[in-house]
Amino acid sequence: MKIGCIQLNVGFGKVDENFERAEQFIRQAAQGGAEIIVLPEMWNTGYALEKLPELADENGERTQAFLSKLAKELAVHIVGGSVAIRVGEKFFNTMYTLNKEGELVGEYSKAHLFRLMDEHLYLQAGDKMNRFALGDVEAGGVICYDIRFPEWLRSHALQGAKVLFVPAQWPTPRIDHWKTLLQARAIENQCFVIAVNRISRKVENFNGQSMIIQPWGEVLWTGAADEELAIIDVDFAIVDEVRTRIPVYDDRRPNLYEEVVKN
Repeated sequence: MKIGCIQLNVGFGKVDENFERAEQFIRQAAQGGAEIIVLPEMWNTGYALEKLPELADENGERTQAFLSKLAKELAVHIVGGSVAIRVGEKFFNTMYTLNKEGELVGEYSKAHLFRLMDEHLYLQAGDKMNRFALGDVEAGGVICYDIRFPEWLRSHALQGAKVLFVPAQWPTPRIDHWKTLLQARAIENQCFVIAVNRISRKVENFNGQSMIIQPWGEVLWTGAADEELAIIDVDFAIVDEVRTRIPVYDDRRPNLYEEVVKN
C-alpha cells in the first residue's frame, strides 16, 4: 500500500493559508498514487496556543468537512494529523481519520500534554484510545509526545493495530530522541510506525525528519529538513511474519507486570 507523508511547513496562526497548503499536498499525493495520506500535528494553527480562542476549529467542524470532502473525492484514506479544536470553552489537540468513503473512522485527542511547551495550560488531555481500520489495515494513532509513553502505544498494538501513525511537531534540539523512540516503538510492538513531523523556515525550530519504519526496525524513509511530500510503498504483511518469527505477544507475562505496578 502506498503511503503519502506530507511534511508541511505550518504557518504560525495562518489558518486559511495552512488549509490551502494542505489541500495542495493532499491532491498531489493522491495524483501520485498514495492510498493513505498523513498530515503532521497542529497543522491548522501551529503552536499559536495563546491565540486558540480566535483560531481553533469550532467542534472540529471545518477540518472534518474539509478532510471528508477530499477523502471521498480522491478516494483516499486520510490520517488528518491533528488540529486545534474548540469544544465549548475547552481546547483540544485532535486527530481525525477519514476513510476513502469520507467517513470519520477515528477521533483522538492527545492524551499526554507536553508541559515544556505549556500545552497543559491551554489544552485539555484526551482519555480514549485511537483504534481504527483503513480498509483491511488495522491501525492506531497517537500524537507527538505520546511516543515517550511505551505502554500507551503497546495498548494500541494489543488491540490489534499493525501500524501506528504519529503526527508531530518535534523540535530540532531533540530530534535524536524522535528517531530512537520511533524505532524502539516499531521494534517492540512489531508494527509499522509512520511518523510525520513538520518543518519551519522561520523562528520556530522544526527540521522534519519524518520517518516510516517497518517492524524489524528498518527505516524505509526519512524526510529532509524542508517541506516535502514522500510516497512510500509498504507491505503490511510483514507484520504477521515478524510476529510469527519472534512471538513476543505470546510470550508476554502481564500478570508479572501487574504485580510490579501494584507494589
